[in-house]
Amino acid sequence: MRRNHRNAIILLSGGLDSATCLAIARARGFAPLYTMAFDYGQRHRRELSAAAEIAHAQGAVEHRVIHIDLRQFGHSALTDRIDVPRDRDVLSAHDIPITYVPARNTIFLSYAMAWAEVLDCRDVFIGVNAVDYSGYPDCRPEFIAAFETMANLATRIGVENKTDENRFRIHAPLIRMSKAEIIRTGIDLGVDYSLTHSCYDPTDAGLACGHCDSCLLRKNGFAGAGVPDPTRYAPAP
Repeated sequence: MRRNHRNAIILLSGGLDSATCLAIARARGFAPLYTMAFDYGQRHRRELSAAAEIAHAQGAVEHRVIHIDLRQFGHSALTDRIDVPRDRDVLSAHDIPITYVPARNTIFLSYAMAWAEVLDCRDVFIGVNAVDYSGYPDCRPEFIAAFETMANLATRIGVENKTDENRFRIHAPLIRMSKAEIIRTGIDLGVDYSLTHSCYDPTDAGLACGHCDSCLLRKNGFAGAGVPDPTRYAPAP
């Protein structure tokens, strides 16, 4: 991988994708690494403790949790009183599911962009994926490219630094990888997936439901990678 000696911010949800993304940034030589998670009113807040553990395990110099309340808008099974879909044929579905949180990645990247300006940082990593994912519009390459263009128009870094080397960059290294490829990459980079949490509808004890879209994609990914799944799933009723 290409070596760098620049700081970077990694959006760290606590799931396997963002944990792998952090490991990739570290392997590419970005340093120091800063991580950012969001407490936005999600029902699966277990991911926040997972994000903190991952940040510590992978050597982030600072981990911040940003508090915003997307429940005031609702209209998502993750932030509203709406049932999380279970046992969908998630690999064949092409609709935008009710677990989509309106404008979530746009909001998250905007916060990262603001922190990047304070840190004099040009590089932000996000673990979006457009292959094995749940159909979210803000996980597509077109969205990432458009946000990067906007960031270079809307920030002091972008306006005052016209050279390609100093422009603001959004890195989405997983975007064209399957879930199995992501997991194999993470294993090669030493990611401890037992620290990660993906479930949208965990039990009060933090056990994964095993039936939501995120759990199903995670199960399929580990099976496809030929790697044991370390997830603690709730027992079947």
